[in-house]
Amino acid sequence: MNLLRTFLAVYRSGSFTAAGRLLGLSQPTVTTQMRALERHTGRELFQRLPRGVAPTAVADELAARIAAPLDALAEAAGHGSPARTRPEPVHLAGPAELLATRALPALAPLVSRGVRLRVTPGLTDPLLDELRAGRHDLVIATSRPRGRTLAAVPLTDEEFVLVAAPDVADGCRERLAAEGPGALHAVALIAYAEDLPIVRRYWRHVFGRRLNCRAAVSVGDLRAVLGLVVAGAGFSVLPRYLCAGELASGALVLLHEPEDAPINTSFLVRRPGTSDNPHVSLVHDRLLRAARGW
Repeated sequence: MNLLRTFLAVYRSGSFTAAGRLLGLSQPTVTTQMRALERHTGRELFQRLPRGVAPTAVADELAARIAAPLDALAEAAGHGSPARTRPEPVHLAGPAELLATRALPALAPLVSRGVRLRVTPGLTDPLLDELRAGRHDLVIATSRPRGRTLAAVPLTDEEFVLVAAPDVADGCRERLAAEGPGALHAVALIAYAEDLPIVRRYWRHVFGRRLNCRAAVSVGDLRAVLGLVVAGAGFSVLPRYLCAGELASGALVLLHEPEDAPINTSFLVRRPGTSDNPHVSLVHDRLLRAARGW
């Protein structure tokens, strides 16, 4: 029974050290107990990571079988099981689109293991200020933080593409190739912000000139921009990851395919100082692993 309680604490907290704190055991004792349980089952239960552990499929099955009975037994005894004690929620912030389409789906397995998340979408600079103030544990930033007070690691690269719906794109590719970017001035521009930061960057990087048109629609959510462009409202510049499905299905087409497309690197930034919440490391490491496939 003790081995199973320790197993459940490790499974829910994500590390031997955190499980030991929950149960009042030393980390070596937890490690010894988990090795004993693995010998007893004849299967590996946890994959050891640089920070914490990740459960194997065998551990997922075992936890599903024993969690409810152990929790019910603890409640019947008149006290909560130490293994049920949860660390505080992890406060994660970043761009709404990247959170919704990449980060949060990647974190779903952790949520099913008991990790709680509090998610805040927003722009990088205000979110980094809030991180410094302690309001967030982790921020996905679209630029590297200035200074040395924040620990940031590259998370993923996003490529920007010039796109339109097929009906809008009809003839535009040829005119763009023949006349340059001025050929798009007659087409409605759908943009993320009034100052057109993404589109201006594309124009400078690809065409080597300033953008000389204004947005027909400005909306502060790239998913809304995508929806408008798919519906035929005009053209835009979007991260490829956000419109990959529409490009594959033919709902959108590329207006231009430069040899050197603009790339932006996002960074995963951690709150200064140390945190005794083991779930912060779990979320941090899970995002870094998942981003390799983004």
